Amino acid sequence: MNSGSPSKAPAVAAVDWGTTRLRVWLVDEAGNVLAERRGDDGLITAQAAGFSTILEGHLAAMSAPEAMPVIVCGMAGSRQGWLEAPYVTVPAPIGAILAGAARIPGQRRDIRIVPGLAQRQADTPDVLRGEETQLAGAGLPAKGRHLVCMPGTHSKWVLVEDGAVAGFGTWPTGELFSVLAAHSILRHSLGEQPKPVAPGNPFFRRWCEQALADGGDITSRLFSIRAAGLLQDLNPGDAAACLSGLLIGGEIASASRRYGKGGSVVLVASGGLGALYTEALSLAGLAVRTVDADEAVRAGLIEAARENGMIAGSGVVA
Repeated sequence: MNSGSPSKAPAVAAVDWGTTRLRVWLVDEAGNVLAERRGDDGLITAQAAGFSTILEGHLAAMSAPEAMPVIVCGMAGSRQGWLEAPYVTVPAPIGAILAGAARIPGQRRDIRIVPGLAQRQADTPDVLRGEETQLAGAGLPAKGRHLVCMPGTHSKWVLVEDGAVAGFGTWPTGELFSVLAAHSILRHSLGEQPKPVAPGNPFFRRWCEQALADGGDITSRLFSIRAAGLLQDLNPGDAAACLSGLLIGGEIASASRRYGKGGSVVLVASGGLGALYTEALSLAGLAVRTVDADEAVRAGLIEAARENGMIAGSGVVA
């Protein structure tokens, strides 16, 4: 959060528009948050009800001025969203990424959507959308090399060098857990509703360490979870911990091979998932600086508003 005396008058609305959820903040000229709304009207709902209708409904409920500009990140800028905000090809400075926000035509307000990123190398093609805003709000120093991990359904690892995104990679760890738990032989081991995994669970730690030691080669161990249930009475909760530890450990081992072992990682995450990754990264011998994901996206949107001239000041990243 930025310091300074709040003006008490909203200057811009900052919107994080995900697939299922929507968050809106009213921000004053100094970057202070004055009001917040959250809802279940994300991309899926907005496709039917209309993006403008939903946004204006939230802004009206917050008594936002009619001419107030809006900065948006997330799936509203996808091909299935309100307007496809073209990808910015990396390498690219973070500030330039934010400044390239695409304007929605035909609106009475100045509404802009932050673009996603594209990595166009033939051997490692990749895209991300939404995480670029968290990256901008993660408080990275303007100089030096920084490795950022943003876990989720599709975990993103981003390499930032001297304020520019040098490259990134996606590990669909959360999706793999869901698919294996519901549609593979492991569904018999984990049960219909896998229990939440605690970072202190010894099975999580042990299987994470095994994946790290194996260099991320997890396929040969997956069936062992089923076998442990049959031969060693592994209960469903601990089976979920085994699978979680194996997948997260495999992700970290694979990312470490790509970006270099040792050193430190900036972890942008929240809640239980953040706790699991903190534990796993520590088991891998990495120093971890944790940034709350919700705070990061809000801070990044405020920086995007600055970069697009919606509020005064300049971005903190080059």
